[in-house]
Amino acid sequence: MKEICYPIKFKPILKEKIWGGNKLMTTLNKSSDLNNIGESWEVSDVEGDISVVINGALKNRSLKSLLEDYTHHLLGKKNFELFGKKFPLLIKFIDAKSDLSIQLHPNDDLASERHDSFGKTEMWYVMQADKDANLIVGFNQKMDSDTYLKHLKEKSLTEILNFDKVKSGDTYFIEAGRIHAIGAGVLLAEIQQTSDITYRVYDWDRVDDHGNERELHNDLAIDAFDFNMENDFRVVYKKEENTVNKMVSCPYFTTNFLHVTEPLLKLNNKDSFHIYMCVEGKALIETENASEFISKGETILLPAAVETYKISSSNAKLLEVYV
Repeated sequence: MKEICYPIKFKPILKEKIWGGNKLMTTLNKSSDLNNIGESWEVSDVEGDISVVINGALKNRSLKSLLEDYTHHLLGKKNFELFGKKFPLLIKFIDAKSDLSIQLHPNDDLASERHDSFGKTEMWYVMQADKDANLIVGFNQKMDSDTYLKHLKEKSLTEILNFDKVKSGDTYFIEAGRIHAIGAGVLLAEIQQTSDITYRVYDWDRVDDHGNERELHNDLAIDAFDFNMENDFRVVYKKEENTVNKMVSCPYFTTNFLHVTEPLLKLNNKDSFHIYMCVEGKALIETENASEFISKGETILLPAAVETYKISSSNAKLLEVYV
């Protein structure tokens, strides 16, 4: 299994969106001839959008084929028992030039029953935000289905939503069942379960070039809400240098913040793959057999079979993700 024991990079899968902009190219150095790029899928096992390796011994291999051939050496034994030959996370960078639709996602039970899919719990790390940019997360008051439906019908939904002004470094944990939207002017990193299921409840009455509104999913969405959630979605975390600062730990993923200013030796004792998203600066990740630079806007996957490695930088900020 020596050939898989190195820092793996995948070709970004870029997605045009009605709300997308150009920061993925200008700020994160993605390359594309498309317009209005809203998302860069960095690691994906979503059917029809499977990531492909662009470096090292496994170059041009798909993530799907790696899962077939390397199973627990890639995922970790515990993750292989849980997920089989399915990669459990979808990793993205998102640029919202205009507001995303107001939406929510189903939990595992509902997603499995309706869509034969994982649910979608996710988190956001804000990399850059224009002046007065905001995120919508949750409601600004106690909520129930009758009140929600009344405001939805009267097109006054924004009156009951919670708007947060955001800046670089702000982090949010979005559980399945919580209403949310990324606001105009926000560039962020997103970590989520492998699912592309979104229930869109309001899209600001906008239309496409042909005058058509996007589809809404209000009949499906009403059963997906968890109206009893507490407003504990803001993530408070330390930012100490050269150590692991815990951000989010949930059944679906753990995410830590690393500010690396000197070489950091890492021991993989988690029985899991590790993903690194570079949100600032540049770092070198070295395994026994290979090394790879990671710059702002890039993502690296270290298979579970990599036991020890080193991260070196004079000033890099990374999100570390494992299951």
